[in-house]
Amino acid sequence: MENVQLAEQLELYAKLLDIHGANPFKSKSYAAAALTIEKLPFLLVGSPKEKWMTIRGIGNSVAGAITELLETKQLGPLEELLRNTPVGVAEMLQIKGVGPKKIHTIWKEMGIESIGELLYACQENRLLHFKGFGEKTQQAIEKAIHFLLQHKGHFLYAEIEALLPTIDSFLQLQFGKEQVAVTGSFRRQLPTLDELAFVIVASKETIKEKFLTAQPPELVDETDQSLCYKLKNGLAIRLFASTDLPLDLLKTSSTPDFHECLLSIPELGDMITPAHGAPDDPFFLKRKIPVSHPARRESKIQLEEAYRSTPLQENDIKGLIHCHSNWSDGANTIEEMAHSCMEKGWEYMVLSDHSASAFYANGLKADRVLAQHQQIDALNNKLAPFRIFKSIESDILTDGSLDYEPEVLARFDIVIASIHSNLRMAEEVATKRLLSAIENPFTSILGHPTGRLLLSREGYPIDHKKIIDTCALYRVAIEINAHPRRLDLDWQWIDYAIDRGVLISINPDAHARSGLTDVKYGVLVAQKTRLTPAENLSSFTRNQLEQWLVERKRI
Repeated sequence: MENVQLAEQLELYAKLLDIHGANPFKSKSYAAAALTIEKLPFLLVGSPKEKWMTIRGIGNSVAGAITELLETKQLGPLEELLRNTPVGVAEMLQIKGVGPKKIHTIWKEMGIESIGELLYACQENRLLHFKGFGEKTQQAIEKAIHFLLQHKGHFLYAEIEALLPTIDSFLQLQFGKEQVAVTGSFRRQLPTLDELAFVIVASKETIKEKFLTAQPPELVDETDQSLCYKLKNGLAIRLFASTDLPLDLLKTSSTPDFHECLLSIPELGDMITPAHGAPDDPFFLKRKIPVSHPARRESKIQLEEAYRSTPLQENDIKGLIHCHSNWSDGANTIEEMAHSCMEKGWEYMVLSDHSASAFYANGLKADRVLAQHQQIDALNNKLAPFRIFKSIESDILTDGSLDYEPEVLARFDIVIASIHSNLRMAEEVATKRLLSAIENPFTSILGHPTGRLLLSREGYPIDHKKIIDTCALYRVAIEINAHPRRLDLDWQWIDYAIDRGVLISINPDAHARSGLTDVKYGVLVAQKTRLTPAENLSSFTRNQLEQWLVERKRI
């Protein structure tokens, strides 16, 4: 083992000791020894131990560690620390500017165990409530995480959407506007993607030639019909060579199951290209069936009549359900959030700050709830006919009960019940916890049911059918949390909820005015389903929402 390798192991051990809150003198001694060893003019391997002991900073403990590393290639105490450290916590050491002591706070005090969770916490201003994490520090951490994640090769839909215009413009410039079409998972509006695909009317050889620039992207995969390049930001771009754009666009933006089923339907009409629409629309029209939205091309079931309703549109949203203000962990005042809603033409805002148990998010204790409600009353008088509904995102506690006593919960117009703590649960435990909350008479909406963070944290396992069936029984709506890192409830369960008569609610969970636009991503995943405005709570007008709340109280 070279000196550099020895130093790396000792340095990692020192950092993990700090992350676990061990004696700081111990970690400093190993960190100092690592620095010394890295600069030695001779190799420790093959040198007598007596010679090591003459080196300043290498005492008996460090010498023993070196001996163990040289003899076994491992350090027992280091391996034990690694076993007791969540993988995501150890990965935080890759974030520029975030040292072990800050990671200790992030893990032990904030309860965050992955880089993705940390990014989400930054976006919700959670770090500001902890010593040593000011606004500038939070911004620096968020920036460093974005830089790190962009090299991992997996992206949220929203991240790809931001990159698309530049890439699309470049391809259109190279091959012609009418010869290029975005396809694949992006066109099907999947929540996460590992590549961005295009169909190009050109040969593979021509496509290759166009990419022979001064700094060509790396070619990482090649098939008979496609080329896959990796950009410097880690994004894979797959380019399908085509001689028939409509045919190849249909094939590459459908699952094999859907594609085969569609082509098996007899053609009843001529190939008519409509004046407006996608190039592959004629494949539906000549079979005398409605054009299937690309987001609904996942299975042959989606060709059935039930899936031919017009997809929900963003302008079907009539109000904002689920947002936060600076009363808890939001960035803006209640009035600022309300004005942003009014600018979008929405009729109401359901303000759902965090409840008391969410101490990390400056959750509202009972006395602050009363004070906030007084401010909302004043604002409603000022902003009428726009209405701010009194709501709370109440933590579902470990035993399934809601935060606050019944007399406090009774003061709210709407209660969104969500799990934010003790996320490591078996399916039976998680399901029971959620069922208890759903059965609570004060629960109006079940928030982000699995607690997942896309590309960052798996949601806790739940019995989706049992949860949805119980929501139907107690007339509790289920949220599609529209934050692009959540999109929870997953779209694959929305149709089952619709069949059971459960209302869905597309909610941005906005923590700032800019977060209102996240509604779009909830709509995009909803378009993969049969969801209509009549089945989406945030598509209700103010009067319809008020009537729904009255009817729920009669149960």
